[in-house]
Amino acid sequence: MSADETSSPGGKILLRATSAEAAGAGLRVAGLSVVERNLKQLFSQKRQVVVASDGTCALPRTLPPGIHIRAIASAKDLDSLRAELQAADEAGADEVRLGRDFANVMRVTDEPSRRRAEDAVFAQLLRGDLGIVARHLNKPISFRITRYLLIRLPVTPNQVSVAAALIGLCGAALVATGQRWWMIAGFFLAHAQSVLDGCDGELARVRFQQSKVGEWLDTFIDEGLNIALFAATGMGVWRQTGSTLALAVGLGAASIHVFYDGVALTELARQGQGGELMRIRWWLAGGMDMKNRTGKKRGDLVVIVHGLVRRDFFVFAFLIYALAGVPFLALAHAAIIAVGQMVLAVGQVVWRLSRRS
Repeated sequence: MSADETSSPGGKILLRATSAEAAGAGLRVAGLSVVERNLKQLFSQKRQVVVASDGTCALPRTLPPGIHIRAIASAKDLDSLRAELQAADEAGADEVRLGRDFANVMRVTDEPSRRRAEDAVFAQLLRGDLGIVARHLNKPISFRITRYLLIRLPVTPNQVSVAAALIGLCGAALVATGQRWWMIAGFFLAHAQSVLDGCDGELARVRFQQSKVGEWLDTFIDEGLNIALFAATGMGVWRQTGSTLALAVGLGAASIHVFYDGVALTELARQGQGGELMRIRWWLAGGMDMKNRTGKKRGDLVVIVHGLVRRDFFVFAFLIYALAGVPFLALAHAAIIAVGQMVLAVGQVVWRLSRRS
């Protein structure tokens, strides 16, 4: 049977939770016991799971709906259950499955194998569509925060999103003061929020807590903070230099961002792609969403330009400008982004209208 066939949703699977798997099944990988990870992952793939338990593996108190427990006392009972399920796929409760490929597993039996499995789980989070700053700077930090702190705390991904948003709002408020060191601190907090912004998604994926609400919440927070940061940068440079032009540019960039978000969110709803802006099929990208285009065409001009205006990049760049004592460059950068957003949004509206006629 091929990997694609074995990973198809809806198939039956027999999960062995016996004394042979007990040593590794109870060890914790990325915040979940290995057996709990198995059950959550298989449930998320819509597998019909029957757990063959001899009582030696500690099963979670709360099981996903549709999980059936069958008590067995001997190898003969296990063979009978196999015959009853008519050669269903079979797995051990001490196996960590990587991705949707049913055959791509790592068996956990002791602490070294547990660490290797956890390394592999987090390595899978390094997606191909990440921006350059996110990949090389933010993710090495956020992975450690998620792995060594958040998975040990009773917090949800959405709570992490909201906490990070408050940090970002504090940063925008400090930037708006116009005082050099307060502005530096503000841009640093904005960058810290950008790092923490990765933690909510990481936590959701390793715990199998992804949700549409969480995806939309993350988008609304990021876009709202972008608008606040553009406006705050204009206010900060205005207060620092007395230039009303700076204030106009900052508020204008923020206003254009509001217009862009209106078009983008309308497109998300129309295209039914969930709440992630990277999944919008823009006219400029030839009808391909940027998530796929970024993962497949890294040397593409559209992808390169998109990388320079992505949030991970421009927030970090704003911090560098402030540290160098030239915050007006952050304002110029925001203006360039706003112009690009205006072209993209207006072009999308025209493209959409032309298709109707």
